[in-house]
Amino acid sequence: MYAILDIESTGGKYNEEGITEIAIHKFDGHQVVDQFICLINPEREIQPFVAKLTGINNKMLRSAPKFHEVAKRIVEITEGTVLVAHNAQFDYRILRTEFRRLGYDFQRKTLCTVDLSKQLIPDAESHSLGKLARSLGIPMSDRHRANGDALATLKLFKLLLNKDSDKTIITEVIREETHGELSPTQLDMVTGLPTSTGVYYMHDKDGEIIFIGKSKNIQKRVNQHFTNVGNQARKLQKTTKRVTYENTGSELLAILKEYQEQKKNRPKFNHALKKKLFSHTIDFSLNGSAHIVLKVKNDRELTENKMGFSSPSSAHNFINKITSEFELCPSSKDTKESCISDENPATNCNEKVNAAFEKYSIEGKSIALLDQGRETGERSFLLIKNGQLQGFGFVELNHQINNIHILESIMTQMQGDENTKFIIESYLRKNNRLKSIPLTN
Repeated sequence: MYAILDIESTGGKYNEEGITEIAIHKFDGHQVVDQFICLINPEREIQPFVAKLTGINNKMLRSAPKFHEVAKRIVEITEGTVLVAHNAQFDYRILRTEFRRLGYDFQRKTLCTVDLSKQLIPDAESHSLGKLARSLGIPMSDRHRANGDALATLKLFKLLLNKDSDKTIITEVIREETHGELSPTQLDMVTGLPTSTGVYYMHDKDGEIIFIGKSKNIQKRVNQHFTNVGNQARKLQKTTKRVTYENTGSELLAILKEYQEQKKNRPKFNHALKKKLFSHTIDFSLNGSAHIVLKVKNDRELTENKMGFSSPSSAHNFINKITSEFELCPSSKDTKESCISDENPATNCNEKVNAAFEKYSIEGKSIALLDQGRETGERSFLLIKNGQLQGFGFVELNHQINNIHILESIMTQMQGDENTKFIIESYLRKNNRLKSIPLTN
């Protein structure tokens, strides 16, 4: 659990500052579950330059509550959380100073989004909140006011959690939060998992990821893990002490994240990944003949003009599908058949075959594939350049969708390879609800 925090202060000498405004958004890693926003009477003068910067003046704060009147609420909303702030050292110091004046030792773990953004977005021109938000397409309002900056920090933190593909943030937090063995009754955590689409992570007592999976219903799938029988299932049940998850909204994104994160983390209870997820291909090139003939081959190389399949039956089913959809003539499936097209037979038939390849392949394309997001008003996207997967992200604003530079800056990178091409094309063959947007610079 996180408490996204921003504080505005009076300015002045070190450790003599007072709080003028505070905003806290309690965030469970997926949504805000509580919030506290309040002007505070600091009982001391505001420095003129601070008043000019924030718009908060002494007159505004005369009737505001004093810090001791809101201290209990701050303790309650941050209890059991990790404080997250942009330049957390400053906000945490000011908060501790105020509590110290009341004779209370306020202590919380902290995460700084400045430090995190330097690790996860090292190429950013600036890591100040305003410039970082602008470069990432994060909308900001009420700059230099507590709630405006806290909301921007929250959106930035969500993006950083997405970019944290090694799970460094969540693993470190869990490792610090978890002390010793969890009791069996805590496996009831499954009831707190969502029924939505995403990726889930099963952790041991040290917070290490021991299994990664994906599902269209996370709660149902994790429940199956805890009720399965067999030696491997029992080992997983005994070793698992915590389950975390990431909503993706998009099933395709969940499949890709599962593949990439299993490949990177190599959890002990996941089966070893095959080097190639496909076993057969269909070649859409001419291969020296006048007519393209679609043949299924036992082949594990996705060179130019090829599509991969997990079995010969799935490849043959696809040929039958496009034969019907694009009205391909029999000669496209069998060299012994003659072409039945009336004019320029080979040319006409080849155009239909090429149209099928164009529809279901990402080869050479620079596109954004849009799918469902994690919540209403949000879309997920996969960015593909020159046929290679670049990364994924989430957008709310229309201008983000059409701006390739913003998409590149907010996306979480993914390593494209033959397997990711196979995963995407396999999904496109089975699902037609994804929206494809051509991208240009």
